[in-house]
Amino acid sequence: MDEYHVPVLLEESIEGLNIKPGGTYVDVTYGGGGHSARILEQLKDGKLLAFDQDIDATDNLIDDERLIFVSHNFKYLRHFLKYYQIDQVDGILADLGVSSHDFDVPDRGFSFRFEGNLDMRMNQSSALDASKVINEYKEEQLWTIFQDYGEINNWRHLVSLITAARSKEPITSTSQFLNIIGPCVPAKIEKKYLAMVFQALRIEVNNEIGVLGDFLESTTDLLKPGGRLVVLSYHSLEDRMVKNFMRSGRLDGVQENDFFGNRTSPFELINRKIILPGEAEIARNPRARSAKLRIAEKR
Repeated sequence: MDEYHVPVLLEESIEGLNIKPGGTYVDVTYGGGGHSARILEQLKDGKLLAFDQDIDATDNLIDDERLIFVSHNFKYLRHFLKYYQIDQVDGILADLGVSSHDFDVPDRGFSFRFEGNLDMRMNQSSALDASKVINEYKEEQLWTIFQDYGEINNWRHLVSLITAARSKEPITSTSQFLNIIGPCVPAKIEKKYLAMVFQALRIEVNNEIGVLGDFLESTTDLLKPGGRLVVLSYHSLEDRMVKNFMRSGRLDGVQENDFFGNRTSPFELINRKIILPGEAEIARNPRARSAKLRIAEKR
């Protein structure tokens, strides 16, 4: 399991769940099963629901009767809890982003380090892939994606290179794409820039921001009072949404007060400051460098 995906801030995440031996928990991003395995270690007669839309994750399933694996996107969390006749749960864990495995498989197209198809689908049966985004989206749509999801400054230049190239032939591979956008990649921050470009495409292909918003809003009803919400994020768009929601109960972060001026957020922050990985963990697992952990408890 560890070779498939190395969990980030594992001990801190599990501690944040405050696991009860007889409780019901959800791991909405199963991946290699690292977080789920640790949750199961602390359960006795409790149960764990684990979600993952990536078919590759099924190769890592833990043989445990307390585990219910759901091979779907966690945007269906509410639906499947209802299906399994579970009204509320004691804790929900989300490790957002892409697994180590997906970054290391060239054919998945998540990384600019390898030659492969422009794919980037977490759900491999999805109709939309990165190639369709690059070749079929209107210029204005590409502007929005790279500006909002990638937070790229020279997005107009980037998109102009893409649209000029695709008018001659379809853009289908990572190497072809990298050659096309090469003239607008700043030499001093090449890797960072390319990571931002690929991040923007991945977010669009998988509707990550929309899915995260729906998921967060569902947790208000699905967590028991005293239940914990534990979220690991890896880029500022995700972290901003998580921070806003945990503080106010709203995605936009607008704080509502009752008649007496008291805060009405459905959550209480467990860690006022974000939890970050230490230097030793970053050295072992470079993916941890951008990780941010937030924990909240349902009032």
